[in-house]
Amino acid sequence: MDNGASSYRRFLDGDRNSFTELVTEYWDGLTLYLSGFACSITEAEEFAEEVFLKLYADKPKFAGKSSFKTWLYAIGRNTVLNMLRKRRKVRELPLDDFYEASDKEDIERNHIHDENKRLLYGAMEELHGDYRQVLYLVYFENFGVAETAEIMHKNEKQVSNLLYRAKAALKKNLEKEGFEYEEL
Repeated sequence: MDNGASSYRRFLDGDRNSFTELVTEYWDGLTLYLSGFACSITEAEEFAEEVFLKLYADKPKFAGKSSFKTWLYAIGRNTVLNMLRKRRKVRELPLDDFYEASDKEDIERNHIHDENKRLLYGAMEELHGDYRQVLYLVYFENFGVAETAEIMHKNEKQVSNLLYRAKAALKKNLEKEGFEYEEL
């Protein structure tokens, strides 16, 4: 059982400090993942807050069929998609124009340590949403194809194909900029 699962189990048993451990452990990664759905890092942080609020209030059951991180990211994806669906119905106007972009840079700097990854992440922002998601989950969060398929609600073949196309699109974008990365 991974650390997140044991912390969550302790939280369900009444240890509120273990919830703080969960937020500390998964906040940055979840926020960066959810930024693929958001217009800004501020909106991604709002999404992450909503996910942790859902965990805290609803206390969904973790069955252990996947890693805790996979389960959490799947909850995050579903929560964000539901929020976006509701927003379209209400036609909310985004308030993101009032926030600084520096928040995003701080989280990226803390989470993405090496310069090549930072450049790749910047190039990934130009890609289609599914391409960004699959690349982020596989290469930044080190999820396997099966776990990525579970999070994205796709089968493993679809994820493999999506990953292949995403890598090709990313390579093309990077080559336009004159950047060469051998691992692509």
